Amino acid sequence: MKKNVLVFGLIAGVIVTTMMVVSVAMCYSRDDFEGNVVVGYAAMLVAFSMIFIGIKNFRDKYNNGVITFGKAFRIGLYITLIASTMYVVVWLIDYYLFLPDFMDKYTAHVLKQSQADGATQQELQKKTAEMARYREWYKSPVMVVLLTYAEVVPIGLIVALISAAILRRKSKGPLVATA
Repeated sequence: MKKNVLVFGLIAGVIVTTMMVVSVAMCYSRDDFEGNVVVGYAAMLVAFSMIFIGIKNFRDKYNNGVITFGKAFRIGLYITLIASTMYVVVWLIDYYLFLPDFMDKYTAHVLKQSQADGATQQELQKKTAEMARYREWYKSPVMVVLLTYAEVVPIGLIVALISAAILRRKSKGPLVATA
């Protein structure tokens, strides 16, 4: 199980981190965060499709075509954790080495978008306070890690739950030889 989880976790991690780096680069080059949010979550779904493939691979190749919901979910959870950890590490490198002004640019984008959407002055003040809180959180590497995990892990867990439910298969019972 370890090799299976590691292989599919690393594949998912490479997919999700590559797409994140490309998406963030697009944000900075076009100063457009909206389209990249959709691309980012779509990339997460594509990457986490490796959970389904990993569970099915383990069930069919290593477990005689049988897997419980619990075992399947555990495999999905481990794949999620590997890919998510890669995502977090790459984001930390990207943020601290290449994008130290990310929160400034993102805050400006959110406030501009809120204004374009017709937010009232009171709503803009509330959104400004909310973004100031996020900017304050981003001053702590621990909070950056927690917020980044919170962005990616739920998607992986949902895919793991759905995959475990779809792929679970009970044993067919004892085989009886007939003459």
